[in-house]
Amino acid sequence: MTKQPSAARIITAACVGNALEWYDIAVYSYFAVYVAKVFFPSGDPTSALLLALGTFAVSFLIRPLGAVVLGSYADRAGRKPALALSILLMVLGTLLIVVMPSYETVGLIAPLGILVARLIQGFSAGGEFGSATALMVEHLPGRRGYAASWQFASQAAATLLAATLGTVLTSALTEEQLLSWGFRIPFAIGLLVGPVGWYIRRHVPEAPEFARSRATDPGHSPGRVVLREQKGRVLLTIGVLAATTCLNYLISYMPTFAINNLGLPASTGFAGVLIGGVVLLIATPLAGHLSDRFGQITLMVPAAVLILVLIYPLFVLLVAFPGLGVLLGMLVLLCLFKSFYYGPMGALMANLFPAETRATGMAVGYNIGVAVFGGFTPFIATWLIATTGSDLAPSFWVMTTAVLSLVALVTIRRRTALR
Repeated sequence: MTKQPSAARIITAACVGNALEWYDIAVYSYFAVYVAKVFFPSGDPTSALLLALGTFAVSFLIRPLGAVVLGSYADRAGRKPALALSILLMVLGTLLIVVMPSYETVGLIAPLGILVARLIQGFSAGGEFGSATALMVEHLPGRRGYAASWQFASQAAATLLAATLGTVLTSALTEEQLLSWGFRIPFAIGLLVGPVGWYIRRHVPEAPEFARSRATDPGHSPGRVVLREQKGRVLLTIGVLAATTCLNYLISYMPTFAINNLGLPASTGFAGVLIGGVVLLIATPLAGHLSDRFGQITLMVPAAVLILVLIYPLFVLLVAFPGLGVLLGMLVLLCLFKSFYYGPMGALMANLFPAETRATGMAVGYNIGVAVFGGFTPFIATWLIATTGSDLAPSFWVMTTAVLSLVALVTIRRRTALR
């Protein structure tokens, strides 16, 4: 009889690719100012930054395609091969960013190369969340909240690493060194995760629940079933994601906001995200564990309400008193609210879909939600500030998404037995 892998091994195998994905996202966001100057030249620094952030956002548009292709592959062939493929594609995209010459050297090839790299990463990430979360909840059915919460705790760990590198590099290197080669260092470090993650994923068995579902209907087409018969579940998944995804990318955007709008040193913004990452890493698994006992929606609704009510006053305070202490306090609170929202969220979304279509359904809903409410958040925040002239404008977008998420949660509670 084959020995079942430990919970730690399952969680590590599932989360390593997710961590790499979010590490790359965080690094790109944190170093967007330098990426803009090197690859997206313009006479206007704001226009260059918008081009860099626009490329960041456009790469999210391909994620739903990756969700359908890789998610369907995971529901047909297995979680393991899909996850191994996704991490290889992710590494390829990161490698392109590391080696891409500047605009001054190769002209338009530079911004086009960065766009291709982000599209590859976006396609890969499209199938990552659904397959990895399905692997965990199917191996650990009695601890779904706790297991799935590590998807988001790994995001925090990745953000923490990226913020640490950002703090060290912006403090230790000059502006010229960062522009010349320093901003590439975090991307190069990300490449080291790829081979390790691929090896771990190749040596984890499929979950019994998935094996049974494949044996029952080996020839099914999960993509067709999800798009034709489970559109309502996909829409609810998108709605649930709105608030936390928007908030996550707003937190990632804070170093750029601190530098450009508050006039703070680059190291100040990174230090704030660093502290927030510690909060997320500790509180998220705790929230996932509590959700197994009390229910996912029971924890998520109060967290969404707090995000809705407090985001504007927090921005008012930060803009009125810009400084490291206020920035740290704001990020600690936002990360605490976020932990108790998205810690239980993975299990809730997994419970919306049966095993036969779980990877595809979660991937499609997750990536459409991330594309709409996540990938465009830094761009929307920058655009809102430029259009309104108010540094408080990003809070309006967060409030809108919090309302959408509350509507989705209430709908799920009324229509299903999920709590």
